[in-house]
Amino acid sequence: MKTSTHHAKGPDPLNKKYLYLLAAAHLSNDINTGSLPALLPFFVSFYGMDYTAIAGLMFASSFLSSIIQPLFGWLADKGSRQWFMAVGVFFAGTSLALTGFVTDYWLIFAAVTVMGIATSIFHPEAARCVNGVSQGARGKGMSIFSVGGNGGFGFGPLLAVFLVTTFGMHGLAFYGITAIAMSLLLLLAIPHLRRAIAANQQKAQEKAAAESKDAGQPAVNDWHAFGRLFVVILFRSTVFTGISSFLPLFCIQALGTSEAIGSMTLSIISIAGVAATLFGGWFADRHGYRRTLRLGNFLLVPFLAIAVFSGSIYAVYAMLLPLSFAMLAPYSSFVVIGQEYLAKNIGFASGVTLGISMSIGGVIAPALGRYADIYGITAVMGLLVLLAAICAGATFLLPARKRNA
Repeated sequence: MKTSTHHAKGPDPLNKKYLYLLAAAHLSNDINTGSLPALLPFFVSFYGMDYTAIAGLMFASSFLSSIIQPLFGWLADKGSRQWFMAVGVFFAGTSLALTGFVTDYWLIFAAVTVMGIATSIFHPEAARCVNGVSQGARGKGMSIFSVGGNGGFGFGPLLAVFLVTTFGMHGLAFYGITAIAMSLLLLLAIPHLRRAIAANQQKAQEKAAAESKDAGQPAVNDWHAFGRLFVVILFRSTVFTGISSFLPLFCIQALGTSEAIGSMTLSIISIAGVAATLFGGWFADRHGYRRTLRLGNFLLVPFLAIAVFSGSIYAVYAMLLPLSFAMLAPYSSFVVIGQEYLAKNIGFASGVTLGISMSIGGVIAPALGRYADIYGITAVMGLLVLLAAICAGATFLLPARKRNA
């Protein structure tokens, strides 16, 4: 058992100042997508949209994003394109800001679609950079980066409600202003970030050669293993989206709570998710990424089952923190495992694991909604327990990464 003494000297292998910058950019990018659900009621009251139109906006934000994300990952693998990050942040924020100044539905639909595409531009290149600056502890590095995204989804709804209730729909200009500022900051930082990544990679190669570990072995892709990981991601994203979509309604309609009590469940899960993501990165670096992934998904099944089948709002609230940790602690492990399986195409792997894991569930959500319309809200929550169990089982089919060609 070797001890980790190499970090005692030399520069910090995590390059934390760049990780914090990338996490802040991740927050600026994902807060737009996180704000959209909270803006939907205002689109109804201010613009007179019906529920079909609202559902169309949610679909617009996720459908093209899911399709295009791997494409931008593939482009990121073809060459250094750190400017993708600035472009993504800029258009994600300015597009959402535009929805506060136009009333035509199809212009709003187009703006939301561009917002979804812009988030797809950001994620793959950003995840590549995180991998490059956190060679010393990739799980921790990815978890710090992921906190930005989770923060965006957690605090986005609060920000959206504050802006619109205080300033009206024109208050959405705030998203554009912050996006412009963050994109300029990224453009200024990119040359320094590029040099830090090159220095880190050189140190990692020297360390590997000194330890005779993977020295001189070319990076290889294991597409079969990555396909299995994608199955896990598909089920995980469906369960995560299902919980986000139906848990408040389940509390209100099946358990008889108020709208405030029901809606608070998601805020607790999102805010606790910040700590869960950081803990998951720390745990994965020490105990293994696949073990972290399996443990989180395995524990999710009983936690969710207790919340669904107990018939008590107190049991639901007692399970919120365990649910948050089970769902979000393995988040960075998904990305790192994907990058290991596709070591020659880290950008593509990041686009799928980091981006699609959050968006593909939105494509499947209408089918869950149809199931709920036919069989009831309790039935769809029971279905989510079953899907969580399938996801947990699928994690045991993930192999160790290939070490050589």
